[in-house]
Amino acid sequence: MIRQAIIPLAGLGTRLLPITSVFPKELLPINGKPGIEYIIEECIEAGIKEIIFIISKKKELIKRYFYNDQFYKKIIRKKRDKRILNEYKKIQKYRKMIKFVYQNKPKGTGDAVLKTRNIIKDNFFLMLLPDDLIIQKNCSKDMILLHKKKKCSIMASMLVNKKTVNRWGIYSKKSKINKNNFYIKDVVEKPSIKLAPSNNAVIGRYILPKKIFLKLTKQKKGKSGEIHITDAIRKLINEGELFIAHTFKGKYLDCGTMSGYIKSSLEVSKI
Repeated sequence: MIRQAIIPLAGLGTRLLPITSVFPKELLPINGKPGIEYIIEECIEAGIKEIIFIISKKKELIKRYFYNDQFYKKIIRKKRDKRILNEYKKIQKYRKMIKFVYQNKPKGTGDAVLKTRNIIKDNFFLMLLPDDLIIQKNCSKDMILLHKKKKCSIMASMLVNKKTVNRWGIYSKKSKINKNNFYIKDVVEKPSIKLAPSNNAVIGRYILPKKIFLKLTKQKKGKSGEIHITDAIRKLINEGELFIAHTFKGKYLDCGTMSGYIKSSLEVSKI
């Protein structure tokens, strides 16, 4: 059963500078709503009961967003605006589900995941990367349904342009389950075009086993001097752990770049 989700939020957001020099990218509005709320809603619809935000001291504004009670109470008393009251109730609802842990040094996604090892209770958990927005279909929900059937780890997947494989974790297929799902043979973090095993990319939705923490405690730094979750996953696959690549049905939006962020707002506004 997947009851917990972790969301790494401690990244510096350098691709969205200069805005992110003063404001967390996850709070930037996408069609009038903070991007992080789309991720929270995806989790709730998928049946998640607890969400763990991994933040840094530099991104305390994210925590403040969910704990700004005095501001809301003062405004509600003064304005008596039903829309503001509903927004406050929504934030209170989200807050009950959220825990915060800290990654104050940007050592990579693997290190961020490791910060949650004392909080994760079950054998598997969900991880979502907030830069990757998937609309029109709940990818996490579909992955959790697949996990219930197959009882193994799952990663969201899509085909990418071969010229861009060095941006992604790229995997090779072992065997076919059906037209949308494959067992994974191997996965490589941001390979060169020449060394990429395919152009099948891992997108920011993962169902991971709790045993990955054992790998991460011993994980050495990889590309760019960071601890990559992909390297730990690769070790588990090599030891016989089953991972499924799930080709999701929704539409992928990259919110991590300025052009992608602008496009995301336009696409969401059409729904």
